[in-house]
Amino acid sequence: MEDEEMRNMNISCLQDDGAIFMWVTGRAMELGRECLKLWGYDRVDELIWVKTNQLNRLIRTGRTGHWLNHSKEHCLVGVKGKPALNKFVDCDVVVAEVRETSRKPDEMYPLLERLSPGTRKLEIFARAHNLSPGWVGLGNQLDGVHVLDPDMRARYEARYGKAGPDGVLPPPDT
Repeated sequence: MEDEEMRNMNISCLQDDGAIFMWVTGRAMELGRECLKLWGYDRVDELIWVKTNQLNRLIRTGRTGHWLNHSKEHCLVGVKGKPALNKFVDCDVVVAEVRETSRKPDEMYPLLERLSPGTRKLEIFARAHNLSPGWVGLGNQLDGVHVLDPDMRARYEARYGKAGPDGVLPPPDT
């Protein structure tokens, strides 16, 4: 995605009160902060993912980085309005193994659940491996429409139709 496309995403319409977590590489730190502001969020914190290998050793020769090898990734935290959050329940550092390209650590999902229990969560640029109940996943790497939450699925089916024999829902009207 080009930087201008990212700036122009209509993220601001998604919530009035809530939090956003945005993964950025070193090159895109300022772009990420700019996007948060454009979308109506105040950057309030940041999480760091320290990347390790299968032996639980720090990655020293990363695949990312323009000037230095990156052994970490940043996740900017923004808030909009007055979200109800459980503050101070977790640390701002996640140490986890690197897997496929762009796959984030599984440890992030329980952390986000503890931060905001019982709330609906949205993952933009989701992939099939990280779809889960209570989350809405959007992404061009998903195969069709899958809605796991029973209430949301019923509303979706009432509007767009039932799933086919493969369990995939029809796409929304465009």
